[in-house]
Amino acid sequence: MARGITFILGAIAVAPTCFAFVPQAGPKRTSFLKMSAPTVKLGIFGGGTVGGGIVEIIGKKKEAFEQLTGSNIEVGKICVRDVARKRDFDVPANCEIVSDYDAILNDDSIDVVVEVMGGLTDAKDVIYKSIKKGKSVVTANKALIAKFLPEIMALLDEVNKGREEKVEFRYEAAVCGGIPIIRSLQSDFVGDDIQMLSGIINGCTNFMLTAMDRDGKSYDEALKEASELGYAEADPTLDVGGFDARSKLRILMRLAFGVEVNEEEISCRGITELSKVDFEYAKMLGGTIKLLGVAERVDDERIAAFVSPCYVTGDDSLSSVSGATNAIEVISSNLQSSTYIGQGAGRYPTANSCINDIVALAKGDKTPLPFNPSSDAKFVQNYDSVFYLRLSYRDGLGITRNCGEICEKCGVSIHSILQNPVTKRDDAAFVIITEKVSLKAIKEVCAEIEALDWCRGPAFYMPVLREDWVQALV
Repeated sequence: MARGITFILGAIAVAPTCFAFVPQAGPKRTSFLKMSAPTVKLGIFGGGTVGGGIVEIIGKKKEAFEQLTGSNIEVGKICVRDVARKRDFDVPANCEIVSDYDAILNDDSIDVVVEVMGGLTDAKDVIYKSIKKGKSVVTANKALIAKFLPEIMALLDEVNKGREEKVEFRYEAAVCGGIPIIRSLQSDFVGDDIQMLSGIINGCTNFMLTAMDRDGKSYDEALKEASELGYAEADPTLDVGGFDARSKLRILMRLAFGVEVNEEEISCRGITELSKVDFEYAKMLGGTIKLLGVAERVDDERIAAFVSPCYVTGDDSLSSVSGATNAIEVISSNLQSSTYIGQGAGRYPTANSCINDIVALAKGDKTPLPFNPSSDAKFVQNYDSVFYLRLSYRDGLGITRNCGEICEKCGVSIHSILQNPVTKRDDAAFVIITEKVSLKAIKEVCAEIEALDWCRGPAFYMPVLREDWVQALV
């Protein structure tokens, strides 16, 4: 009987403890999860336009990032050239402004290094040392990646060998600023086969070409306006010469086709040879001119690529992309045509891409092959296209006959010849549109025509982007 009473009393005694965890009315308390959220500490190299944008976005979205990642993303240190200089952003609490690279590189509490300082030499040292010290890297440095991509891959392989927590390398902001093309090529086409990519991948030149086309401005006038608005650097050579676009194209080629190529081998022609008359003829044809980076699968074993002004038909998805906007079209077997359009540069578009990489790292996302698997495809410098050929001339007899004979000799078939009324004899020019021929053949035609007495100055040629361009005229 006593045992029975004891059991009952025991049950009664235990029962109240079952209700001890019911929340009672009172002041709101911070959850245990929030108090124990791990910290992902950043070391940022560069406190200028993009670096400031990163700091501002983190400050604005701090709570959202913590909910999304389960971690507290914190800017620990920012490395700049002049620590006394006033910043155009609020420096976060507990963030230290430093000028010594080692203050970040040798700080074991820094988890992720964000490189937005630009350049090659110092930036390369910072990135390589960060990787060797086990710090993941986020960078916007397209020139460095394009030049040293094989070295970066080899270093990551070496450092991550046998390492449980892999060092990550992220670079979404390196190509086309705010457009998420890197991640898309890493994840959205894994079951697909890319046949071609073409894009407006330099904002400065697209702004200039828009001004020349829409506003009838000369090259010099368009460049002056681009400089005044901050789209062109003091030395605009990298932009107007096509070299900036070539660096981006080299990276995109590795991701899209797995092909390794020295960027200096990619045919690169900028916009400096374009004139008002080219836009007049482009309008006559119903289209416009864009500086494009193009890479295309010739066959299963060969990839061709170039950076060049191109004639684009008026109904093409790239023709309406104006101003400093960037756009990339990816043509593939499964998805057919996918076009990405957005801001290619600027404080917040570029910072936004860096933030996406930082948040992905804080979430624990993994990218074992940041540049996608390699392939056996080989890069070839020659490619086939319909070409636009503009020739400046002095009055004379037999000009058309000369052109026909040279084209026949070089195996180039002429589709049409265009000529506007001549208003200035010293500025007279006509245009030949070819059928699809090789770049090698069109160069041979240009060399032979330039040697003739009536030809004034170098011949100008550019590819026509689509083979079916004639259909757009119907």
